Amino acid sequence: MESNAVLLESKSSPINLLNEMHQLRLLGHLCDVTVSVEYQGVRAEFVAHKAVLAATSKFFKEVFLNEKGMDGPRTNVFLNEVQVADFASFLEFVYTAKVEVEEDRVQRMLEIAEKLKCLDLSETCFQLKKQMLESVLLELQNFSESQNSEEESATQPSILLESKAAAVAEADQADCPLDSPDSPVDRPSNGMSPEMPATKSKEK
Repeated sequence: MESNAVLLESKSSPINLLNEMHQLRLLGHLCDVTVSVEYQGVRAEFVAHKAVLAATSKFFKEVFLNEKGMDGPRTNVFLNEVQVADFASFLEFVYTAKVEVEEDRVQRMLEIAEKLKCLDLSETCFQLKKQMLESVLLELQNFSESQNSEEESATQPSILLESKAAAVAEADQADCPLDSPDSPVDRPSNGMSPEMPATKSKEK
């Protein structure tokens, strides 16, 4: 009787594998490639493992698969126009799947990811840039809304003052109309004829 197949899967194995490869690189053990990086007179050399670089970067994969022969125990690769700090961050990312960089270096990391054809780093940088842009847009929106509410609260009292002034003016016009002074209807009737105030003043 044939038994059923079962899946043996380790969740921690990929992380452990990366950690171990990272430690081997830091100690310089089993490294078979030296990458020389030079940018504006600043030069540095990094040792690494071909298998890790080839698995994470199509650029390195093409270089290693197309090399005719070994230069010796270790292959040498030269990179120009790549900053030393950026390549160090790139190496840390491919060996650990994470790296901490300043916000203003995210664009440069995206550029090195595209140059070295590292899809994982490229996607990570793109997602981070998207989040940063969304947070900036959200801050701008909140600032704009607060500015609008301040402007509205500042204009409301003046609107109230204008409406009060208009109401007072209307009340004054109702008490002493200027449009039709000769119409007897608009004048208050106190039993005196229109000529009475004039005659009184003459007598005085």
